[in-house]
Amino acid sequence: MTSSLSSIRNLIIDMDGVLWHGNAAQPGVEVFFSFLRSRSIRFVLATNNAMKTPLQFQTKLRGLGVEVSPDDILTSSQAVAIYLRQHASRGAKVFVVGEEGIRQAIAESGFVLWDEESAAEYVVVGMDHGLNWEKLARATLNIRAGAKFIGTNSDATFPTERGIVFGNGSILALLKTATDVEPLVIGKPAPIMYQQAMERLGGSVEDTAALGDRLETDILGAVRAGIRSILVLSGVSTRKHLADSEYQPQWVFSDIAELTTRWQTDL
Repeated sequence: MTSSLSSIRNLIIDMDGVLWHGNAAQPGVEVFFSFLRSRSIRFVLATNNAMKTPLQFQTKLRGLGVEVSPDDILTSSQAVAIYLRQHASRGAKVFVVGEEGIRQAIAESGFVLWDEESAAEYVVVGMDHGLNWEKLARATLNIRAGAKFIGTNSDATFPTERGIVFGNGSILALLKTATDVEPLVIGKPAPIMYQQAMERLGGSVEDTAALGDRLETDILGAVRAGIRSILVLSGVSTRKHLADSEYQPQWVFSDIAELTTRWQTDL
């Protein structure tokens, strides 16, 4: 594979830490999207965040001055729903730990949102601000009764304006301990969501790259999917993390503003 940015025709872009932090846009976000469109570079905004719907992400981006279509957005909730449509029978009962994003994606795909403590065929777990003992108990009972255990993502932590808190990976670890069952994770760093994004873009491993701020999800996921990657240091991972990592991105920039400047000159 060539190491020139100009060879990238399709870009899979993470959002939190790349395009914004909290509710504040990263510097250069509007210029970045104008550049992509001027070069006819196709993109999908792929996020492990399972809490929001594509329309909610579209609204947030509009508030940052960026217009995208909901079809440009792929959440880990949607990725789980795509996986279930490919592997589960229509109308299957799914117990969900999660918020509107995952519940909507599951229901719109023709599955039954099942809230009982038995008889679910699948248990799908995403971040949930309303998480409580009863939800975890019902998820545990369904998994122990034979329901297939699926996680939207395995992020151990989640960045907030209050600081770093637990992420969905921590919830998965709790349920794994309680059930002795390893979850199937659909979001990054598993390659499934990247493969779905490439299919949506019509791209290949030769002309597609991933852009993210986390080595252990965005970059490792790209490695597993066989595509190149761009790390920006505006989110979670630092140069110290990079120096200690066994896997490396092809390019590293401080943020998307620096990436855009470099890309404009990489002809």
